[in-house]
Amino acid sequence: MGLGHGRRASLAITLNFVAFAFALSAVTTSYWCEGTRKVVKPFCTGSVKVKQWYCIRFNSSNINDSRLVQYIWESGEEKFLMRKFHTGIFFSCEQAADMNGFDCRDFSEIAPEHERGVLWLCIVAESLYLGLLFMGGALMTLEQCPCFSIMNKLKLNAFAAMCTALSGLCGMLAHMMFTTAFQLAVSMGPEDWRPKTWDYSWSYLLAWGSFGTCMGSAVTALNRYTKTIVEFKFKRQNIEKNLRIKQKLMELDLQDQMWDMYVTAVPAGSEAPLDLPVNGHKPTSGTSYVVGLDNVPDRQGEIYC
Repeated sequence: MGLGHGRRASLAITLNFVAFAFALSAVTTSYWCEGTRKVVKPFCTGSVKVKQWYCIRFNSSNINDSRLVQYIWESGEEKFLMRKFHTGIFFSCEQAADMNGFDCRDFSEIAPEHERGVLWLCIVAESLYLGLLFMGGALMTLEQCPCFSIMNKLKLNAFAAMCTALSGLCGMLAHMMFTTAFQLAVSMGPEDWRPKTWDYSWSYLLAWGSFGTCMGSAVTALNRYTKTIVEFKFKRQNIEKNLRIKQKLMELDLQDQMWDMYVTAVPAGSEAPLDLPVNGHKPTSGTSYVVGLDNVPDRQGEIYC
């Protein structure tokens, strides 16, 4: 079941705004990827009476006394701690040493120095994605204004579809560039950041969901433009066809009337009234015209017949 022009336009605008909201939420959050890092537990500070599982305790509270031999009870995997982290385009956050809250730093500091161009390309493409997507939505909204003519609305619709499609391509490029930059940071980044396990998170899914709805909006707008153009061409062809048929009918009607005028035979010595057509129509005034055939040779009559 097809959608009308109004419903198709509303669907395109809705998909565009949903895509913009998803993209903005994904870019401004740092949950594109998340995982855990395996780090050595730090030494405990403060009172030993408080149990602290995230740090290494000594057998004596006087750790500054060099005459005492300090012992630690942790061994093997107990000396390590799994800290959670999450990373976005701009920031990478990791759990603090006391496991309360997160400490964040710029993701460009983590990316390998000779591969930071990939990250900057991702940021530029993501900015173009948001800008073109917003422009496409603004043009779609402006198209609904009743003050524009049909042709101007078609032009706005075409530009809106083009901007939305280009924004989708920029978004796809940005998401792929971030994936490449993160994988390079995992394999070649600083030792104090490399994760043990990681996976894509909800911001990454929002980003690709934004790309999908963006392309859906572009296809809907382009389909609406194409359907309107096809309808205009179909109506124009029908009008031209009807005009040609009408013109041929008028020409045939005129030829029939002229033929009737020439071949009408009247007996010799008699007068017959004929209604001659005037501009293709018979006069209604009732005026009669007489055509005599007395002086016409029989040979010409045979030719006409």
